[in-house]
Amino acid sequence: MSFCRYFMPLAVLAAMACGFSGAQAASAHQPYAGQQQRTIKALSAGDISGYLKGKGMGLAKSAELNHYPGPLHLRQLADEVKLTAEQRAAIATIEAAMKAEARRLGRIILGKEASLDALFADGRADGDEVRELTVAIGRLHGELRAVHLTAHLHVRPLLSRHQIATYDRLRGYASGQTGHSKHGKH
Repeated sequence: MSFCRYFMPLAVLAAMACGFSGAQAASAHQPYAGQQQRTIKALSAGDISGYLKGKGMGLAKSAELNHYPGPLHLRQLADEVKLTAEQRAAIATIEAAMKAEARRLGRIILGKEASLDALFADGRADGDEVRELTVAIGRLHGELRAVHLTAHLHVRPLLSRHQIATYDRLRGYASGQTGHSKHGKH
């Protein structure tokens, strides 16, 4: 009996004992299977769409989860939050500027990601060029995150404490404490 014949069934049994099926155990070794067909290997279709459309993609969670509402979700909840016409107009302006800059940066990020992918796909990757591209992508991603966070900063002073508390409750963030008393005009 060969080594593999003896130990392979034991590995499958051990995986099953830990709550994994044989298929799950095999897929653990193939987490990227199928992703080799992507246009930019490191990015999903959803990632690419998010960059092109200027979506938040979770980049403003620091603001969102700390009582700094975002313009998109405020617009979606405008009636429930009881936004005035003036607030709606100001928030729409902030959102439009944010989206425009986010789309611009997103296109640049996608270009850099495509260049990075091409280096590896063509077998031309070298340390200096990979470092240059990854540092540039990281810097651009930081700029993109700042664009989204800054929009939250611009929106918050437009709102009352009650509107922020209502927003937090509607978004599922209410925890009994608002933490707004020491911040800005609320």
